[in-house]
Amino acid sequence: MKAILLLEDGTVFKGTSFGARGLECGEVVFNTSMAGYQEILTDPSYNEQIVTMTYPLIGNYGTNKADSESSKIFASGFIVKENCDYPSNWRNTDSLSDCLKAGNIVGLEGIDTRALVKHIREAGAMRGVISSTELDLKNLKKKLDKYPGLVGRDIVKNVTTKKPYDWDIGVTDVLTGEQCMPKKKFKVVAFDFGVKHNILRLLRSHGCDVHVVPASASAKDVMARKPDGVFLSNGPGDPAPVDYAVETVRELLGKLPIFGICLGHQILALALGAKTYKLKFGHRGANHPVKNLRTGKIEITAQNHGFCVDTDSLAEQDVELTHLNLNDNTNEGFACKKLNAFCVQYHPEASPGPHDSSYLFGDFVDLMARS
Repeated sequence: MKAILLLEDGTVFKGTSFGARGLECGEVVFNTSMAGYQEILTDPSYNEQIVTMTYPLIGNYGTNKADSESSKIFASGFIVKENCDYPSNWRNTDSLSDCLKAGNIVGLEGIDTRALVKHIREAGAMRGVISSTELDLKNLKKKLDKYPGLVGRDIVKNVTTKKPYDWDIGVTDVLTGEQCMPKKKFKVVAFDFGVKHNILRLLRSHGCDVHVVPASASAKDVMARKPDGVFLSNGPGDPAPVDYAVETVRELLGKLPIFGICLGHQILALALGAKTYKLKFGHRGANHPVKNLRTGKIEITAQNHGFCVDTDSLAEQDVELTHLNLNDNTNEGFACKKLNAFCVQYHPEASPGPHDSSYLFGDFVDLMARS
């Protein structure tokens, strides 16, 4: 069956449908990871994004329940050069196509993904519509014209939990099935702006008693739980409209140790008075080099963000810049020594990706121990 991708500038890519049949709008982006497609699809940070994989063959090891980073697929669509419908892996339970069908997600294969990625890099990430049902360009353009895009919209509300819950699952060894479940030493309230499961697993495996709260939770709600620390999770879209969370973090600063990742990094920056802006085509992949300015070491990191903290506005705050992106010199982390808060723009929990930065969870535990 045929499928089509129409970009807002009129560029068209025609290919073959896989996964579910349907039509969906979103921001078209690309990810440079060679593997980890299931984790990418189920990462809530990809809400309202149509993801293109740069690696040409995707789906060769299938999917399984354990590798999901949330309860469902949050990406709006999935584009690959070639989908493998005959996966081979001892952990495989369903093919990628079947996984997309179950999640009602449209897939597109057989297009020139290198040409699409090059176009996005030159023109910037843009709105698009992917369809395997409606193929008329005029009708697709009408649909796309109604889609508002991500800037200025709060889409965290689409992915956050509705009710607080406790998390008690640690990192699991895939070979033995054993979980790392040390004694709980510190109570942590984790804000769910679109949190990935592996973040929660790592917090638990570092001895944290994890309590997850909605993005709308107030500072009063947090303090009532008498935590030892607060975690600010990753999440999708523009951080500026999530002003209620920014105000809550502002109230909590200085009262408890705070650790933020990705959107949590941006929200912490906004709470301090800094600014954010939209990147031309964002950072998405598992191979981004970041320099740790404290140690001088280079960390290969997993990333997924389309917005960034303005370093110049951050320089006006009383913070220490701790991490720098070596591809474009954007800020990847900072620390507030006087307020016992720190954060990074990238994903130290990986999943998928390298584990160079997993030490940050230990840093958070050490910060709580000293406070």
